Amino acid sequence: MSSLAFIHAASRAPAAPGAYVLLVALSHPLAARAGRSEATLAPGRYLYCGSARGPGGLRARLGRHMRRGKTRRWHIDQLTEAGESLGAWITQDKGECDLVAALATLPAPLDGFGSSDCPRCRSHLRFWPEGEGPAFLAAQKC
Repeated sequence: MSSLAFIHAASRAPAAPGAYVLLVALSHPLAARAGRSEATLAPGRYLYCGSARGPGGLRARLGRHMRRGKTRRWHIDQLTEAGESLGAWITQDKGECDLVAALATLPAPLDGFGSSDCPRCRSHLRFWPEGEGPAFLAAQKC
């Protein structure tokens, strides 16, 4: 996964299509939903894998995720409104499901989160416990 780059601000992302792993920190428990699934997410770091194929590409999608006070439209809006977006790993070479697969060793705290239209993935959200993480994330500066 050498094609990943970490950015702290959406303005650093290209206005081109790609995929990302958004890093969000929760300081308090959060009751979250994904369809019929519900879970209380513990405080800590979460990784959300998504893609940006529309106008404005990665810059526009990450700009929305990192902005506060937005209308809740997607599952991830629950976390980004309650927590702090710390940045994202971005790629124009891989898809979101490839990123989810690379994070498979991390716990999936809520089935269906961000993946309600994905036939391949159980969840596009992962919990990142302190001191643990896939090599490709540990090698990046965040």
